[in-house]
Amino acid sequence: MEPTIEQLRAFYTRCVRASNMFQPINVVRLDERTKRIYVLIGDTIQIEIYPNGEVTFP
Repeated sequence: MEPTIEQLRAFYTRCVRASNMFQPINVVRLDERTKRIYVLIGDTIQIEIYPNGEVTFP
């Protein structure tokens, strides 16, 4: 399964922001069941990227 273009754009934007804050990107996972990208930035920042590119911080 491949991420959508919207997900890739949102993912890239969040990675650049994390990099600018000198935060490591520790985990990236594309869940095939929900079709969401999960990202763990640093030790505490968690984001979910939906197929439409919407980003949430659960």
